[in-house]
Amino acid sequence: MQAYIARRLMALIPTLLFASIIVFVTVRLIPGDIIDMMLSQNDVSAGKMDREALVRALGLDKPIWSQYLSWVGRIVFHGDLGNSLWQTTPVTEQLAARLPVTFELGLLAVLIGLSIALPIGVYSAIRQDTAGDYIARSFSILMLAIPSFWLGTMVLVIPSIFWGWSPEVSYVPFFDDPVGNVKQMLLPAVVLGTALSAITMRMTRTMMLEVLRQDYIRTAMAKGLPERLVVVRHALRNALIPVVTLIGLQAPIVIGGTVILEQIFGIPGMGLLLLDAVNQRDYPIITGVFLVVGVAVMLINLLVDLSYGLLDPRVRVRS
Repeated sequence: MQAYIARRLMALIPTLLFASIIVFVTVRLIPGDIIDMMLSQNDVSAGKMDREALVRALGLDKPIWSQYLSWVGRIVFHGDLGNSLWQTTPVTEQLAARLPVTFELGLLAVLIGLSIALPIGVYSAIRQDTAGDYIARSFSILMLAIPSFWLGTMVLVIPSIFWGWSPEVSYVPFFDDPVGNVKQMLLPAVVLGTALSAITMRMTRTMMLEVLRQDYIRTAMAKGLPERLVVVRHALRNALIPVVTLIGLQAPIVIGGTVILEQIFGIPGMGLLLLDAVNQRDYPIITGVFLVVGVAVMLINLLVDLSYGLLDPRVRVRS
């Protein structure tokens, strides 16, 4: 197992290298020049020097390949993602402050999505073609058709218009007020989790129907085992492998959803940081956020692969 994990971690290196090149080059192709933005906004640091001096001070006078090598070298040898071009603060400090917020929102969304998808998916399978099955399938199709950003906007707008209520927009840190923090995170997490539950629900139903038609399930039923025991212990466990794979593939969707919902609900996570950085053309922050997101997605999929052995004892990894 240790050798397998080591091989998988080593395989992440070329993938991250290739992805970092794409991100590093792409963000510099975004229309708009940060130097012009600084000079036009009378930035304090920019006002003390002319354009050429400002370009040299920010290190943007070097060729892009030289900038990339310097950036990679700082990461490899010092663990340094550079400094913000606007605030001159380390990118790692900003990411360390924003990452737990996004992680909390994403984790709550996944838990809520699974708590909706798995029970309904299982019920829809064991009660195939009943009224409950039709309602569940219609609900999943509806959630697939409704974008999470539209649903989040409606959740904010409709209660404020008809009932004069709107959620708290001033962020409350978890360690300052855990209850207040969870209350604030719950609404966007429900919006994102509901959207995630749709495809997971349909996958759960499909795989449960396939497993329930297997011979060993019919044999267990014929022996007089309770239906709940057969469904939970035998059918669900075998049906979960494709579902867990789907959950791992949803990691980028979760992160993308948090970017939008953090903007809508005013949550100071990595999504809001990324949007501000894109608007300001703050290249170190943009590349730093994408690098952290890439590592997170790869590690999540590694954990998904390792979970197969827990769900199905027949699955073994080669050392």
